[in-house]
Amino acid sequence: MSSDHDLRDGAAAIAAASRRSFMRGAGGLAAAGMVCPFSGARAASETVAKGITPGTQGQTRAAMEGFDGPHQSGILTPLQNHSCFVVFDLVSEDGPSLVRLMRLWTEASRRMMRGQTAAPMEGDPDKPGADSGEAIGLGPSRLSITFGFGAGVFEKDGKDRYGLRSRRPAALIDLPRFNGDQLAPALTGGDLSVQACADDPQVAFHAVRQLARIADGVAQLRWIQNGYNAQFAAEDTPRNLMGFKDGTQNPIAGKPGQPQAIAGGKHYLPGSADEIVWADGSDQGWMKGGSYLVARRIRVALEHWDRTAVSFQEEVFGRRKASGAPLTGKDEFDPLDLDALDRDGNPVIGENSHVRLGSAASNGGAQILRRGYSYNDGLNFIAERWPPWRQGLEYDAGLFFVCYQRDPRTGFVAIYDRMSKLDLLNQYATHVGSGLFACPPGTGGRTGFIGQALFEGVTLRTAAAPASGKNASY
Repeated sequence: MSSDHDLRDGAAAIAAASRRSFMRGAGGLAAAGMVCPFSGARAASETVAKGITPGTQGQTRAAMEGFDGPHQSGILTPLQNHSCFVVFDLVSEDGPSLVRLMRLWTEASRRMMRGQTAAPMEGDPDKPGADSGEAIGLGPSRLSITFGFGAGVFEKDGKDRYGLRSRRPAALIDLPRFNGDQLAPALTGGDLSVQACADDPQVAFHAVRQLARIADGVAQLRWIQNGYNAQFAAEDTPRNLMGFKDGTQNPIAGKPGQPQAIAGGKHYLPGSADEIVWADGSDQGWMKGGSYLVARRIRVALEHWDRTAVSFQEEVFGRRKASGAPLTGKDEFDPLDLDALDRDGNPVIGENSHVRLGSAASNGGAQILRRGYSYNDGLNFIAERWPPWRQGLEYDAGLFFVCYQRDPRTGFVAIYDRMSKLDLLNQYATHVGSGLFACPPGTGGRTGFIGQALFEGVTLRTAAAPASGKNASY
């Protein structure tokens, strides 16, 4: 494991460091059962409003998620309010440099998830700081950081860049082109993914900003997507920008033993994390306890949607807009009755409805864990692909869809292939960005680093060696 001295050396390209510890005097309310790394914490009821700053600001700043464990944070972590998803391209052909980057990223992430700066703030005040400092005093804010490896880590343009080609999992496929895809190259692909989620947007952006600085010379930014979730009560399912509840059928969120759908007289139950999320390592042992992340940037034609009758919106989704209940039920968590027919003998939940096509009952039992965020990137010139075929400035907004599964071939690909062809929602939603990444397991403990098992026992290629050479062992 890297020491603070190693971390300072590794961050030298971005900063050398000088500043006193920011923890001194930082406030915040420690959440029950959480460790607060700050001194001087006080209850929100004791805070005093200053100008337009509300007195309750900072109430949950001290809440902290754990970094080390059998699985990475940010997958089963309760959904935070903000997300910053960033993808990097590797620019160094040196295998040991990639290993060193993962060590440095791991150590910096451990610190930031505790509410600390990415590296110790001690050193020459006449040099750039080891941390940009904008998150000082904001606390951990439930920050989680999740890392993934794209196909380019293993092979790029037919070349085994680092000597890792034999370690590429079969499940790390090149996603097929789906019907209706309008993928922008600037929002697609990449070699490394990082998703930082937090209850404070500045904390999330700060995390990826520091990791990008540490990566200088090894990896460079390719694309980035910010997202947010409205701050609904903990017991409420969040709503997306189309006004519908989003996540009711999420398997891990479901109640064990309570069916989510009924079809052909069969009851379909929510699966467990072991069944749906975590890879078993049978393909590549280093992925045991990891998961596969699919990210899709989905632009929604909100102007078109807002001019659509609510009754048709409900047909599109197969749910009531106000309550979230399926068209065959009264309450949000009532199972989808896909056998129910209306008086004319037609399915109450239409054959092309979003919930029917996405249900495990329609996909041979396939399920995925969804962990998406809404996004709003202002205005853009857009040509809609469905009637009334509007062209002009429209909202560049929609859903940044993120899902985790043990195998994307039997998860996202199996489910979305049919949806891309048949879903009524397609006349409003267009996929414009995409990525697939293998998220390795967690560190297991404070002596490990993210992705360590991938590199163990591998002779890595170095930048100075010829393409056929192997002269650096992990």
